[in-house]
Amino acid sequence: MARILIVDDSELSRELIKETLWEEGHTIVGEAIDGVEGLDKFKELRPDITTMDITMPVMDGIEALKEIMKFDPDAKVVMLSSSAQSSKVSESLIIGAYEFLPKPFDRERLLEIISSITSVVS
Repeated sequence: MARILIVDDSELSRELIKETLWEEGHTIVGEAIDGVEGLDKFKELRPDITTMDITMPVMDGIEALKEIMKFDPDAKVVMLSSSAQSSKVSESLIIGAYEFLPKPFDRERLLEIISSITSVVS
């Protein structure tokens, strides 16, 4: 099972993601409430997968993704956002995000994405 970092400024979103992934046997190695904290925790914890909200204070998910990809070009980052602006979605995928998932997220789709990453990583 995967070691996952959850980066989202919404406590409710973090809880829903954590509960969904934990029920499937994944380990939540950390949580962060903005891109700066997410980047620091990514470097410290080296998770297998990171879920990243796009719209956050301090440093948004796009900027955090850029920094994560500089640090680890093989990082597996799943972007989530309630504002599915096609430009932000496209930008995140060009930068190197593994996948984009709109919020509120579909539980089964999140699990499919995580499963597809773990089958590639293992």
